[in-house]
Amino acid sequence: MQKIYPENFEVKIGFDRIREMLHNKCLSTMGSEWVDEMHFQEEFENIQNQLGEVDEFCRIIREFDNFPATHFFDLRSALQKIKTEGRFLEISELFDLKRSLESIRAIVFFFNKQDEEVFPLLKKKITAVQIFPYIYDRIDSILNKFGKIRDNASPELAQIRKDIISRQSSMSKRLHAILKQAQKDGLVDEEATISIRDGRAVIPVSSGNKRKLQGIIYDESATGKTSYVEPNEIVEMNNEIRELEYAERREIVKILTDFANDIRPYLDELFYSYDFLGEIDFIRAKAMLAVEFDAIKPDVQNQPVVDWYQAIHPLLQKTLKKENRKIVPLNIRLTEEKHILLISGPNAGGKSVCLKTVGLLQYMLQCGLLVSISEGSKTGIFSRLFIDIGDEQSMENDLSTYSSHLMNMKHFVKFSDEKTLILIDEFGTGTEPMLGGAIAEAILDQLNQLRAFGVITTHYTNLKHFASSAEGIENGAMLYDSQHMNPLFQLEIGKPGSSFAFEIARKIGLPEDILEKATEKVGKKHIDFDRNLRQINRDKRYWESKRKKIRQVEKILDEMAANYESELQETKKLRKEVLAKAKEDADGLLSGVNKKIENTIQEIRDAQAERERTKKAREELDDLKKLVKHKSDSDDKFIQQKIDKLRQREDKRNKRRPKDEKKPIPKEKLEERVELKPGDKVQIKGQNTVGDLIELNDKNAVVAFGQLITTLPRKQVERISNNEAKKLEKGKRTGNSSLTQNFSQRRLTFKPEIDIRGQRVEEAISKIQEFIDEAIMFEVAQLRILHGKGHGILKSTIRDYLRSEPMVRSYKDEHVDFGGAGITVVNLAL
Repeated sequence: MQKIYPENFEVKIGFDRIREMLHNKCLSTMGSEWVDEMHFQEEFENIQNQLGEVDEFCRIIREFDNFPATHFFDLRSALQKIKTEGRFLEISELFDLKRSLESIRAIVFFFNKQDEEVFPLLKKKITAVQIFPYIYDRIDSILNKFGKIRDNASPELAQIRKDIISRQSSMSKRLHAILKQAQKDGLVDEEATISIRDGRAVIPVSSGNKRKLQGIIYDESATGKTSYVEPNEIVEMNNEIRELEYAERREIVKILTDFANDIRPYLDELFYSYDFLGEIDFIRAKAMLAVEFDAIKPDVQNQPVVDWYQAIHPLLQKTLKKENRKIVPLNIRLTEEKHILLISGPNAGGKSVCLKTVGLLQYMLQCGLLVSISEGSKTGIFSRLFIDIGDEQSMENDLSTYSSHLMNMKHFVKFSDEKTLILIDEFGTGTEPMLGGAIAEAILDQLNQLRAFGVITTHYTNLKHFASSAEGIENGAMLYDSQHMNPLFQLEIGKPGSSFAFEIARKIGLPEDILEKATEKVGKKHIDFDRNLRQINRDKRYWESKRKKIRQVEKILDEMAANYESELQETKKLRKEVLAKAKEDADGLLSGVNKKIENTIQEIRDAQAERERTKKAREELDDLKKLVKHKSDSDDKFIQQKIDKLRQREDKRNKRRPKDEKKPIPKEKLEERVELKPGDKVQIKGQNTVGDLIELNDKNAVVAFGQLITTLPRKQVERISNNEAKKLEKGKRTGNSSLTQNFSQRRLTFKPEIDIRGQRVEEAISKIQEFIDEAIMFEVAQLRILHGKGHGILKSTIRDYLRSEPMVRSYKDEHVDFGGAGITVVNLAL
């Protein structure tokens, strides 16, 4: 059974370009062979080890600059040659063997210097690798550092070369003597020098004198005016030198043959070392590619799962980087519960890129390559990868595009299981839409029952409906900016997407009458469904932004409440300290008073109740009582002053706080918050209008009064029982409710212009939010914001807010005649 389908799977997802990039990063043919043999695998341990090895080598590239990466020569064919007795390595092959063994030895030494825990997987690979010091030393005794045979490679070679040098020296002296004599005799020009022709030393002689110099003519000049003659005396000397050169060659062959015989027992170990060198070259190439792609080693689980954050198509990123454009990362999740993702959305919105990203990264992962996703992502292992993408029309097999798609679907249904990942682009297209959609839905149902994992793109509405109700399938949408009519290339999982067919057609300028006829033909119900998808998307983004703002405000309020609580505790602590000090002073005073009273009583007794003395003592006691009372009053006054000061401090602090935090929430307010919930019957306070509560937040309530849905301040809404609601509805006269009158009156008095000149930024933004909300409720499409020119700060802030508001279609400066840059005209997407 095929694990990868179809046969050109790699071409379809772009993996052939990944192989090509790896080939270019390899240093040798050995590494390139590993690249060619790289394939899809499902063994968890193998994949983990290969990813770990590449991850370790990425660290080497980033942190070390001394890793030996030269002389990765492939000597396997040369070593294979000398398996035969009598064969030997050529001098150049021997030199390459020496240098490649140097590289192997340097790599082994590099990893031996590192701690065991730094590169555990790569260090494990060198345990069986030998560095062959004997072979290296033998080569070093034969070759010099330039790759030439040493003179002392053997005693015989040394003697031969010595004889050659001696003969050449003698010949040179005799040849120069002959040349000088010929010049003296006028046979050779004065400026003539000795030349070499066919490896033999000759004298250039003019053609007219060539017979006058006894010797062998070896060559003539192009013009024929000069002949090159080897004198007879030199011929014999040249022959002797040539014989010595032949002897030198025979001695060199003997040396090389002896070396081949010496290393023949080590050939198997040498082959293993070169396999190791090729694998290191391959791992290095994968690591260099990972560094280029900014790829990581993800969390790999031994089960099918795709839970990726910030996944990036590496080839697309490289292309966009050349164009100074940024790629939009992909967040995608496939689990056992939701194992098929059905992606819809506009053409050129990124659906196919999303599908290819999943296919390429998963295939790279199971080929042992690091992938471009963020930390925290989870990846799994699949047993099979199937893809159906592009035009598979085949003239040889007489297959149309749709027939080819059906053949692929047949294969998918036959061989898929719970460990299969299926990628299908434009599911169901190629034939009549209703029939193709029905067949596609049946196939999708079968794949879902087989529990296969899949990423499928489509435009068919019936598939979107099916996915929304089927267990195991989830809708996804490629987001589209309906305001500027541009794709956002962002995947949102959980809801189907709109194809924006009519909007795109309108944008490119297709005549409106054609679009109207198309609307009539397809049916308004279908158009409304597509429009509702867009409105849901727009409303969701609007409420998400509101929810984000509420969370930010709540965070600020929580922080302020915590600060207020800590300051209040500090104030209470200070108050207790003041009261304790005052009490301590009062106790000391009373202790002194008691002592004075006892002394006075003792004096009265000692004076034996003498009237004058007693009277004087009583007067002193009365004076002491007055002093105590005065002191006590002053102490009470002092304590009260301290408390008043503390209260003043609290009041000042409270004035600096928002009003909502200065006052505690009334009990009835708390009860109201607890009681009110979506689905309750409510009425406007002071009125008899009954409605249904749809949504509720801290400030506003969304209430439905029949067909009318409006937003009211929360404090104006109160909950009523079902019986009260029925009574009020019976007594209410249709068509003349106070709510309708109030709504109509507000709509008549609403002005599509607001003046915020001179206001602070926060206050201005708040008013503009309410202003736009009312405009949406009253369906006013164009508004004017008068902010003035000034330094442009207020204008800039307002436009930043308008840019983030999903209901704002566009904005611009007012015409110069009506205010120019001091007024912003806003068009709403109604």
